[in-house]
Amino acid sequence: MCKFVLEYLFNREPRTHIFELEQTRLTSHEAAMHLLQLHFGDAENSLMMPNADATPEEILEHAEVVGLTQIKVVNPSS
Repeated sequence: MCKFVLEYLFNREPRTHIFELEQTRLTSHEAAMHLLQLHFGDAENSLMMPNADATPEEILEHAEVVGLTQIKVVNPSS
């Protein structure tokens, strides 16, 4: 398991979250998807999540629309 520290803005407020994942690399759109699930995964409105076939660019655009911006993977470690 690798720990990924993500720094990001959520509705313009700085946040940090640590994810432990089996993968060894985390792209920016994958990080955005994890944050979308963290913040909106339980939402009753399915519009809070991107389509299953969304491209990496569409995922990042969707994250920005719902307030997740400046997503950075800071220090992956095992």
